[in-house]
Amino acid sequence: MAMPKPQDEHERHEQEEHQRRAYDQEYRDYHNWDSREDRAYRQWLGERHHDYVDYDQLRPEDQREYWKWRHKQEKRDRQEEHEEHEHN
Repeated sequence: MAMPKPQDEHERHEQEEHQRRAYDQEYRDYHNWDSREDRAYRQWLGERHHDYVDYDQLRPEDQREYWKWRHKQEKRDRQEEHEEHEHN
C-alpha cells in the first residue's frame, strides 16, 4: 500500500520520521529515528560540545560512539524506572 503524497512540509517530515531507521552494527539492531531518538542524539552532541550534524553524515566511528552511549542511556533509564516502581 502506497503512502499518500504529503500535503505540506510538516506532513513530509512526519512521513520521513516514521520511515527512517538507523542500523547499529555493534549491537546488530535497528533504531527508528523518531523525535525521541533525535532528542537523544542532540543531547549526545551537546554533551560533547559538537555542532549539529546529521547522523548520516557522522564518521562511522562517531556513529558507533553514539550507539554505545545510547544503549547505556537506555539501560540507565530502565534501571531508574525499575527503582522508581519498587519505591511506589
